[in-house]
Amino acid sequence: MVLSRSMLAAAPSNVLVPSSHGQLHAIDELQTGLLTHPAYIDPKYLYDTLGSSLFTAITQLPEYYPTRCEAEILDEYAVDIAEHVGNVSALVDLGAGDCAKAEKLLPSLLPERYIPIDISVEYLHNAVQRIQHAYKDLKVLPLGQDFHHALTLPDSIPLPGRLFFYPGSSIGNLTPERALALLTQIRDSCPEGGLLIGVDRIKSRHTLEQAYDDALHLTAAFNLNLLRHVNQRLGSDFEVSDWQHVAHYDEPHARVQMHLQAQSDIQIHWPGAHRDFREGERIHTENSYKYTPDGFRSLLTRAGFSRIEHWSDTRGWFSVFSARA
Repeated sequence: MVLSRSMLAAAPSNVLVPSSHGQLHAIDELQTGLLTHPAYIDPKYLYDTLGSSLFTAITQLPEYYPTRCEAEILDEYAVDIAEHVGNVSALVDLGAGDCAKAEKLLPSLLPERYIPIDISVEYLHNAVQRIQHAYKDLKVLPLGQDFHHALTLPDSIPLPGRLFFYPGSSIGNLTPERALALLTQIRDSCPEGGLLIGVDRIKSRHTLEQAYDDALHLTAAFNLNLLRHVNQRLGSDFEVSDWQHVAHYDEPHARVQMHLQAQSDIQIHWPGAHRDFREGERIHTENSYKYTPDGFRSLLTRAGFSRIEHWSDTRGWFSVFSARA
C-alpha cells in the first residue's frame, strides 16, 4: 500500500489500510522514477483526492468515450453478464473510485459482500458512505490499498464466489507483462470465482488522442495535479506552471502515452537528491494500452482463466470480459 503517514493517521475509521511502511516504498519508488532516464512516475500517483475528482469529471466529457461505452454494455447485457458470472459471495471492486460502476451491478449480481479497493482513502470513504446508506443489508468492507503493489484480502472474505470487478480499462495502464502478472494474481485469489473487466479497444488515432487531450483541458489538469501529489509525498519542489501536458498515440505498441514536458531548463529538488530537466524533456506519467478482443482473450487464457466471454458496445470501441477462474 502506498500511503503517506499523514494519510494513515487521518484515514477514515471504516477504511482498512495496511501498515505505514508504504510511505517508505512510495519515496523510493518516486525517487527511482525521477532519477531514471527518461524519467517516469507511476500513474497510480495520479489518484489523490483531487486527482480522483478530476478523473470523475473527465468521464463526463464528450471526448472520453470509455465510460459511456462500458455503461452501455453493462446496461444492455446485464442479464447475460449475471448469468455468466453466477453466484457472487463477494464483489471485489479494484480501483473503486466513487463506486458508481459497481453500484449499478449490485441489483443484478446481488453479492453478499462488497469490497471496494482504492489508493485514494479519503475519496473512497466518501463513496462508501453513500453505498452503506443505500444498501443497508450489504456487508461493505472498504480497503485502502495499492493493489498493483500487493493485492491482499482479509481472511474473513470467503474464497468461493469471489468476483473481481476491474472496470474502466485501467488494466491498460499496465504493460502487457505487468497486466499478465496482475491477472494471474487475481486468478489465484478467486478459486471458484471470476473476473469482470473493462478493456479499451484499438481505434483511430484521432479518437484516442482526443480522449486523452480534451478541449477543456481537464486531462491536462489531471496530469499536472500529479506534480502536486508528488510534492506532498516526496517533499519535492515541482511548480505546475513549469510543465505542459502531452498525450499521443503510439501506434506500434497500441498505447496512448501521457507525459509532462518541461517548458524551460529546470532543476527539481527533494530531500537528499535533485534532477535537472532540459527544456522539452518529458516525464512519462501514463500508458493506456488498447487491445483487440482476441488479444485480450489470449492474455486471460495465459493468466489461467477459462470460460471467457465478452460483450461490446454498438460501435465496437470497448469490451467487457467475464472470465472464470
